[in-house]
Amino acid sequence: MKEKIIQFGTGNFLRGFADYFIDSLNKQGLYDGKTVIVSPTDSENVKKINEQNGKYHLILRGIENGREICEMTEINSVSRAVNPYRDFRAFLSLAENPDMRFIISNTTEAGICFDDSCSFDDKPASSFPGKLTQLMYKRYQKGLEGFVILACELIDDNGRKLKDCVLQYAEKWGLGENFKNWIKEKNRFCNTLVDRIVTGYPKDEAEEIFKKSGFRDMLLDTAEPYNLWVIEGDYEQELPLKKGGFNVIWTDDVSPYKKMKVRILNGSHTSLVFPSLLCGVETVGDSLKDSLLNDYLHACLFDCILPTLGVNTENMKFASSVLERFANPYIRHLWRSISLNSVSKFTVRVLPAIKDYYQKNENLPKVLVFSLSCLIKYYKDYEPNDSKAVVDYIKTHDTGEILKKAALWGEDLSFMTEIVNESLAEINKDGIREAVKWSMS
Repeated sequence: MKEKIIQFGTGNFLRGFADYFIDSLNKQGLYDGKTVIVSPTDSENVKKINEQNGKYHLILRGIENGREICEMTEINSVSRAVNPYRDFRAFLSLAENPDMRFIISNTTEAGICFDDSCSFDDKPASSFPGKLTQLMYKRYQKGLEGFVILACELIDDNGRKLKDCVLQYAEKWGLGENFKNWIKEKNRFCNTLVDRIVTGYPKDEAEEIFKKSGFRDMLLDTAEPYNLWVIEGDYEQELPLKKGGFNVIWTDDVSPYKKMKVRILNGSHTSLVFPSLLCGVETVGDSLKDSLLNDYLHACLFDCILPTLGVNTENMKFASSVLERFANPYIRHLWRSISLNSVSKFTVRVLPAIKDYYQKNENLPKVLVFSLSCLIKYYKDYEPNDSKAVVDYIKTHDTGEILKKAALWGEDLSFMTEIVNESLAEINKDGIREAVKWSMS
């Protein structure tokens, strides 16, 4: 089987996502290609991958369509791994293979950045876009066709920003106008949106799993069943992911799907986190088992968030999947972890829904504003995980001043002062659980 895909990223996510997809396509006879994994850093994972000849197991477990599943699959779509820090020549030689067509990357949110200290003569350049430029220049020198690049980093416009960085390096390194034109005309940098919780190596269960599989798998990976991959472009004929049964959407514009994910999935998390913590509930799964918090989540999601997006089949389907994912018994998702930097998260994930609801209905969505009141209550009374400046300001100012502070929220939120104060009064008067009931009345 020929090597056709270059993957930047040795971590759990792509091995539990794209590599699993490719393996399934190969087994279904829909594709005939393997992936070479490139380490963006000087990673020990390269050694593990090569020691196991790319073979590993993925366990999918969770709730899907109301049914609890737990399935283990042997993954054989990875041929080998290359560490450009240890073998730069082997890295560049990937560009010389005419069968290589797709590049997939997941180098963390910080991976797509321009580092001015990188030099073309570095072996390799330290930044991921720098390495990619070196690889593409070798491809260009060989007179070969370009790549389809699927950037999976969790930032807006990931493909476009990666392309901008590559063009910056081409300019900085003086690689010529012809090369820059080749980048633009012969390659496609696709914006994408990815969604799957990949929980990685199951340390506490590994030995028992090894006994069952008969293979001591140091690359063992675990993930939820749910998957979503939205890709700007349409390469289904070359990479038949939809035909293979995966939740892949080829589109001209990722942004509506990004909005759907941020408001429904992330917005639900951010709305529920502080009511849950104030109730003494530690995990997402436990919140869904709590009838009061479960009702509150449904009120936020179905009464307030979904109406701002449009209650259509796609949004309803995604909302239902989110509830199943939150209830996954195999994932212990701590609210304390989710609560990191909640002020900035609130402005991106929940505030737009509040404003859209207000504009549409000419009144504020009480349950969503209540989540903001719980955030303020928690920040004042406990030790939240946020920047010291943000925490100190909330602890030392009254509600009106907090909401008016545009530096916190990106704008003046004074229009919510009355209902936030009313919510806080309800919490202080009758306790958090009675106040949650009040918010839904």
